[in-house]
Amino acid sequence: MMYNFDPGPVELHARNVEFDWKDTPLHWIPDHPVPSNVASMLNLLLPEGERWFVQTYNEALPLVQDEELASAMRGFIGQEAMHAETHDRVLWEFLETRGLDPAPFQKQMEWVFRKVLGPSQHPNADVRHKHLVERLWFIAAIEHYTAILGDFALNNTWTEYNADPVMADLFRWHGAEEVEHREVAHDVATYFGDSYLKRGRAMLVVLPALLFVINRGTKFLALNDPGGKIGYTRLMLGYFRGAHKGLLPTVRSIILATFTYFKPSFRPTQVGSTAQAVAYLASSPAARAANK
Repeated sequence: MMYNFDPGPVELHARNVEFDWKDTPLHWIPDHPVPSNVASMLNLLLPEGERWFVQTYNEALPLVQDEELASAMRGFIGQEAMHAETHDRVLWEFLETRGLDPAPFQKQMEWVFRKVLGPSQHPNADVRHKHLVERLWFIAAIEHYTAILGDFALNNTWTEYNADPVMADLFRWHGAEEVEHREVAHDVATYFGDSYLKRGRAMLVVLPALLFVINRGTKFLALNDPGGKIGYTRLMLGYFRGAHKGLLPTVRSIILATFTYFKPSFRPTQVGSTAQAVAYLASSPAARAANK
């Protein structure tokens, strides 16, 4: 289905969703343990990362004089806080109860986002402000990839392969909100320091860092899978087979989307469809239940 219509301005707001995991298997895409684990890996990364988004935006919000942008930031903060809370529940209500202890990896993510990327404690206010602007551009670069993944979540083949509907709805609800608010991070970073150099430099830092933690998180799940350790060769073959079947994003699509970010004319609206995101959020079982 094509979503060519413009739904107009969208007011961002958090949806108080809930999910019931009792009938969801660890390998929630039947007969595809690697794609299941690769997607589930996001649950390891997202809670701390999105809490960092919220903390950074709460730091920046009092400095924003543009009320329209400030309103979008508040909506973004609400959505990201709900994402962090929901994926945190996945860790302890889903992964841990199925025999996979996420605590060791979570401690690493806490160190990265709370210590390495936390607010500057420098006594000079200008240095602290510069550090804040750098973090805002890092978030803008990361949000480019969350929009890409959000668009993928809305346009994959999980249903055709009988993926668990609860887990699929989790990722599609989250993905739809990422598409819905995909302009905010770029607009905020531009407000604080409109610079192609800052944009490109942030991406050159974010891309290898993301590749590292994604690879590390995926290997952590593969090596600790209660169903049996998944070796590196099987992991890579499983990824490429899953991508070929539309269960995971292809490497080619990620590379092309990365190049898009470096175009001087880049705008976040070039990724995904707001109309499609809004349509899914109107039909998502969890989002509909939250609105009752």
